Amino acid sequence: MTFGEKLSQLRKENNYTQEQFGELLKVSRQTVSKWESDIAYPETDKLIKIGELFGCSMDYLLKNEVTDKTDTSVEKSGGSENKNSIVLNFGNLEIKERKSEKTVFGMPLYHIGKNARGFIAVGIKAKGIISVGLLSKGIISLGLLSIGLIAFGALPIALLSIGAVAVGLMAIGAIAMGIFSVGAISIGIISIGALSLGLFSKGALANGLFIAIGDEANSMLAIGETEANGWLYQHIGELKDSNIPLIKLLLETDVPGFLHWARDIFCSLSGI
Repeated sequence: MTFGEKLSQLRKENNYTQEQFGELLKVSRQTVSKWESDIAYPETDKLIKIGELFGCSMDYLLKNEVTDKTDTSVEKSGGSENKNSIVLNFGNLEIKERKSEKTVFGMPLYHIGKNARGFIAVGIKAKGIISVGLLSKGIISLGLLSIGLIAFGALPIALLSIGAVAVGLMAIGAIAMGIFSVGAISIGIISIGALSLGLFSKGALANGLFIAIGDEANSMLAIGETEANGWLYQHIGELKDSNIPLIKLLLETDVPGFLHWARDIFCSLSGI
C-alpha cells in the first residue's frame, strides 16, 4: 500500500473526515486529499503528528512494503482510546485530542480537541448537540462566544440566551437584547431591567413605546414611583384599583393587534 492509501485507511478507521483531519494537522481538506492521492506528501512535522495520532511508525507510513503499524518511537500509555488521541499544546493549555469510535450519522458520540465536532463536543472551537468551547455552536452551547438553541456564555446568541451580553428570543444577562429580555441594561419588546428600553418596559429607569413602569418612567403610558412622563397618560406613585381599567382600555385601543400577546404578558407580569 502507498502512503496515501495507508493514510486514507487510517483516517477512515478513526472516523475522521478529511476536513476534521486537516484541522488537526492545520492544513486544508484539499491538502489532505492530495496526500491521500499520493500527489503530495506531508512535511516532517506533519508526519510525526500523523504517527502520534494513529499510533504507527514512520516506516509503516513511508515504506510501501511495511504492513506492521507498530510504533516504537511513540510511548503508548495503553488503553482502548490511545489510537484516537493526541496531545495538543496551546501555550499553557494542554488538550488531549480524543473522540469516540462509535458514530451516529457519521458523527462521533463525543469529540474532545482543538476543533471538536460530535454529539458532545469540547474544544477551543466546538460544534455539537452539546458543545463546550471558547467558540461554541450547538443545540445546548456553553462558551465565551456561544451560539445555539440554549446558550450560556460571555456572549451567547440563542433562543434562550444567558450570559454577560445575551442576545436571543429570550435573553437574560448584564446586557440583554431579545424579544423578552431581563438584565441590568435590557432592550426588547418586553424589557425588564435597571435601565429598560422596549415597547413594554419595566425597571428603575424605564423607557417604553406603549407603557413604562418604574422609579422613573417615560412612555405613552408612564407609571413612575418618583417621576412619570407620559404623552397619553401618566401616574406618579402606587397604582390604585381604580386606575387599572383606564390603563387597560388605553392599551387595548393603542397597541396594534400583532402585539397583543406581548401586551398581555407584560400586564400579567406587572399585575395590571
